[in-house]
Amino acid sequence: MKYLATFISVLFMLLLAFKPMTANAEPQSYRLGAGDTIVIKVYGEDALTLETQVTNSGTINYPFLGSLTLIGLTIKQVEQIVYKGLKGDYFVEPNVYVGMVEYRPFYIHGEVKLPGGYPYQPGMTVNQAIALAGGLTERASQEKISISREGSKVESERGTINSAIQAGDTISIEQRFF
Repeated sequence: MKYLATFISVLFMLLLAFKPMTANAEPQSYRLGAGDTIVIKVYGEDALTLETQVTNSGTINYPFLGSLTLIGLTIKQVEQIVYKGLKGDYFVEPNVYVGMVEYRPFYIHGEVKLPGGYPYQPGMTVNQAIALAGGLTERASQEKISISREGSKVESERGTINSAIQAGDTISIEQRFF
């Protein structure tokens, strides 16, 4: 029985260390924002598993630690906050995992067939966003694309079909003039 517990512990650590990059794998530099859904797990403590969405104020409520402000932090930074909060008072050496469940959406409007909000995936381009929105209308301009970045003080920036987008962005496709 002792060996089984050790085996399971080692297997769990290996899974965390070598987790495969999937479609939902987050880049190391991705910053959390309102609307992102994350999962927090502490090995061996099922009561501390929490899947939650970051609120509009950028916070979540976590057992023992209360309200945590996560907006603008990376997944690794959140792991460290939870680890430091639980270590000492509650656990000797907590094994904390934080992962992305769902990114906040991006929005596309203007000359696309199905304007609206769509689920973001890392590495998306304007072209992929247009595909999700059903394609361009007959009157769409491929040169008049603007991207408004979430939280940016600049109104919008000019984009191209190949421009990278981020979670929370708003893409506007304008009409062309014949």
